[in-house]
Amino acid sequence: MRRLRMLGGIALAVAALLAPLTAPADALLPPGHSHADGGTARQVRLAKAATHHFTHPPAARKAGYGLLKDAKGIACISMKGMGAMGIHYVKGTLVDGRIQVRHPEAVVYRFVRNGHLRLSALEYIVTRAAWRAHHPSGRPVLFGHRFNLTPAGNRFGLPAFFSLHAWLWDHNRAGTYQMWNPAVHCPAGV
Repeated sequence: MRRLRMLGGIALAVAALLAPLTAPADALLPPGHSHADGGTARQVRLAKAATHHFTHPPAARKAGYGLLKDAKGIACISMKGMGAMGIHYVKGTLVDGRIQVRHPEAVVYRFVRNGHLRLSALEYIVTRAAWRAHHPSGRPVLFGHRFNLTPAGNRFGLPAFFSLHAWLWDHNRAGTYQMWNPAVHCPAGV
């Protein structure tokens, strides 16, 4: 129940955005634009430098990220035949309508052989309503990739949102920016 209230609070905070969005130096660039020293490669370096200390969940919790579970209480997100995403820790205050390379809204962990969790991916998230308030058409783009749309009525009970997984800390043979990683698996009951 507490988790559902947290998700509801995140959704309300996003919906309550009244101020215009600002674009800090490391924010999302419009399609067709790049940073002077290499665009995607620079964004990857910035993201990894900003998140290298989140190797394990206690560091993420200390930084204000909280465990995300779906509406059924499932923490490890998987899809039969596709693999899994893993365990998400989300920082609700970052779900604010902006996409910032150095501040992913979620850090994603996978189980390793000893049963511990290890940082594998970053996830960038913005609600569709917050994005469309300032970008009437199109989807966000980061690392040269368009975000995926997850419609309302999703397993998390959240409003429609755009997201992009970046498997910067773990190889994904399906692709660095694919949602599912076939090498990631969720233990039963997690």
